This record gives sequence, structure tokens and C-alpha cells, in this order.
Amino acid sequence: MSSEIFTKVNQIKEEIENAKVSSSEELEQFRIKYLGSKNILKPLFGEIKNIDNDRKKEYGQLVNEVKQIAEAQFQQVKETLDSSSTENIKSSMDLTAPPRPRPLGSKHPISTTMNRIMNIFERIGFVIEEEREIEDDWHNFTAMNTPPDHPARDMQDTYYLMNDPNRLLRTHTSSVQARVMKKQKPPIRIIAPGRVYRNETISARSHCQFHQVEGLYVDENVSFADMKQTLLYFAQEMYGKDVKIRLRPSFFPFTEPSAEMDVYWGLKNEDDYRITKGTGWLEILGCGMIDPQVLINCDIDPEKYTGFAWGMGIERQAMLLYGINDIRLFFENDVRFLQQFKSAK
Repeated sequence: MSSEIFTKVNQIKEEIENAKVSSSEELEQFRIKYLGSKNILKPLFGEIKNIDNDRKKEYGQLVNEVKQIAEAQFQQVKETLDSSSTENIKSSMDLTAPPRPRPLGSKHPISTTMNRIMNIFERIGFVIEEEREIEDDWHNFTAMNTPPDHPARDMQDTYYLMNDPNRLLRTHTSSVQARVMKKQKPPIRIIAPGRVYRNETISARSHCQFHQVEGLYVDENVSFADMKQTLLYFAQEMYGKDVKIRLRPSFFPFTEPSAEMDVYWGLKNEDDYRITKGTGWLEILGCGMIDPQVLINCDIDPEKYTGFAWGMGIERQAMLLYGINDIRLFFENDVRFLQQFKSAK
């Protein structure tokens, strides 16, 4: 019995060594027959129990050798076929032919506008900071001088997470400012871009989600004049050197004094009358000196440091820059709308 098994193994060995494989299909058949999950070598390993004890070692070495020969043969042929295929592809290529143009996508107008705003502030030393969109109540409200019973909370309809009144979708990127002030000591000069959420009725002028860029500067001897000059620089870079701005008194719980900044848009046509309500002036952002209580909440000494902050909606800026009259267009992913911005940088 032992001699018959040895003969069979040697026959398979010779068959493998003499196998002629010249295509991928033949190579796959070779793999299935000799190396697949049901290959013809598997039963031979099980025959070792029927081999005489004094020849078991010899038999085991022979079967292993046959398997190794099959694996080596498979790998060698595979590399040869792969190399041949690559050479065929190279020989069929015309390296002098011009490349085929790839279809280009369009940058979203929100991304384009946000990048433009960030670039302006980066040029004067502001650093970009980003944080989570799911926030806790303290960083979103309390740290910003808006405790639970503060009437300013009524100004913002908030999305709270189910079964957790302390977790919410941030209503502004001021929460980024709070986190930065808690972990970093002045001087601090950052801008915080990102998406925010408020439970508002969706219309041509408002949406339940939108984007903001907020800025923060905290250092010694920071004044209202510093803030005005910073925002004037932004307006000139964004809308042109001849732009006019004005600051109007306002109220925000985290700044004191607070202001809203308008740019003079003009009254050149009917759209200008409509979006400026006939005044020619258009509000673009809110700003103010940081309330000392906000600094205290974030472990910064208000006797030593002062600062200013501002926030603006990106959608409003994009609507002005591109003459868009419906905010909903930004979120509908209509290809016809997006393709209009292929040239936007």
C-alpha cells in the first residue's frame, strides 16, 4: 500500500512540474486543482495514517514538497502573466497623446465664501479653530453669560438631544470660543467657522441650519477702536477699498458694549431697495467688547485682559456676493444651481 501512495504522489509531482500554463484561465484551473479548497493534494495528507511507521516521515516530506512546488509554480506563472499584461498595456499606450480632460466639479458657494473670509482674517494673524457640533449647555449658553433663566435664551430656538436636556446642537460657534478660552491663556486670536442649528421656520430668508464665522481677540489693552479697525479691514478686503461701514448699538449677552455692523450697499436697482429696505445699508455682522463675566467664566482675569468678538452668517455674505435671493438653494444640492459656480475660486 505504501509504495502505491508514493507512486501516486510522485506522478502528481511530475504532472505539476510539466504543467503548461499560458493564460489567466489556465492558471486559475491550476490553482483550483492543486491549491484550491478541494485540491487533489488534500486527501494525500490524510493517507499518512496508512503509511508504514518507518516511512511516515519520508512520506510527509514528499507531500509537503509537492505542495511547495505547486505554490512556486503558481507564483512564477502569475508573475510572468502579470508582467506580460503590463508590457502589453504600455506598448498600446501613446505617450505623446494629450490627456483626456476630467470633468470638474463645482465648489459650493458657501465653501468659497467661508474660505474667502477665513483667508482675510488669517492674513492679520487669526488662527482657525474648529470644534464639535453637538455641544453641552454650559459651553453653548452659560459660559457665554446666558444662564438658564436669562431672557436672551428666548432669542434662539434650540434643538436639544432627546432625553438629555444638557446636550444640544450648537446654536452658534461661540461655544468654540468658550472651549479655547478654557484651555488657552491670552493672547488669543482665533476665528471659528462652522455649521450651527436653530429651530426656525425654513423660508427664502432663513433656515434651520446655516454657517457662521465668529472671531475672538483677547489680550492686554484691547479696545473698541481695535475692533472697529479689524472689521473695517475685513469689509474693505471683502467688498472693496471704497466700502463704507457703520456700527449701531445693539445687545448680545456675551458682549458689552455690543454693536451691529452695516455696510453701505447702495440703491442702484430694485433689488438693492428690497434687501436694504430702502436705506442702502445692510447688516452683515454683530460684534462687541467681551463681557467681563464671560472672561471670568472661562478663568481669564478681566482686570488684566480685555477683548472683542464678532460673528457673521456665511449664507448672508454668499447671497450678497453672488446675487442669490433664496437661502434654500444652498441646501438642496440642485446640480443646475451648483454648476453655476464652476469658476468660483
